[in-house]
Amino acid sequence: MTSSAKDAGIAVEIRDQVLRLEFNRPERKNSLDTNAVSVIIEALVQASSNDGLRAVVMTGRGPDFCSGADWVASNSGSGDRPRTGNLQRRTALQAHRMIDLLMEIQLPVVSIVQGWAAGLGCQIALASDFVIASESSRFWEPFLTRGFSPDSGATWLVPRLIGVARAKDFLLLGRELSGTEAASWGLIHRAVPDAMLDSAAASLVDQLAQAATVAVGLTKRCVNRSLNTGLTEAMENEAFALELSSRTGDFKEGLLAFKERRTPTFRGR
Repeated sequence: MTSSAKDAGIAVEIRDQVLRLEFNRPERKNSLDTNAVSVIIEALVQASSNDGLRAVVMTGRGPDFCSGADWVASNSGSGDRPRTGNLQRRTALQAHRMIDLLMEIQLPVVSIVQGWAAGLGCQIALASDFVIASESSRFWEPFLTRGFSPDSGATWLVPRLIGVARAKDFLLLGRELSGTEAASWGLIHRAVPDAMLDSAAASLVDQLAQAATVAVGLTKRCVNRSLNTGLTEAMENEAFALELSSRTGDFKEGLLAFKERRTPTFRGR
């Protein structure tokens, strides 16, 4: 972990071909200031061109995943009123850039959630490909209860995951969902008993890290693109992905393993 990452409260580690990003400010419920967001963005940009990586994992140290943006830190400057448009300009390059990268990176992203995933922390989880959470965890979009509107992709992500009616319940009424409720609504991949979170998450991450990484990344890209396209364009994207994935060593290994009636050993290339 670099000193800048440590100072920002983000632990960055590559282990077993997995990039692990840990929110490390438990005393502030792992809230994120602009420095922390910058560290995450830098780590994701570097990961996107690292051919040795197979997955990305987001976690929080202590009892909570991430309680969102650190508004205390964001408003503790000189006291001068910011220039008009300041929020609009910097959000596009900070929190919104981070969410874009989580969606665009051609690696599977797993968020392991315990305690609170609120505001920006909730968006980080929902922008991941898989969220595995403790049953007692809490997902919350507190924006309207604070008098302002959601950002960081909330109004795009939530209705696509759970439908418009439930999205309005969750976003407009500020409803808190337990991990169990979030899973039953289809907001997240899975909720497990609190004591099983670490083992269940490790099993999922291992499965993804041993998968055909190029094909996984291309499939993720096709799924996300299809949310804004028609059938014809979606199939064009699939043909492009098929062309690339069928030229990988993992594709050859998959065919050979099928022929030999054994489990394939993919190398992510």
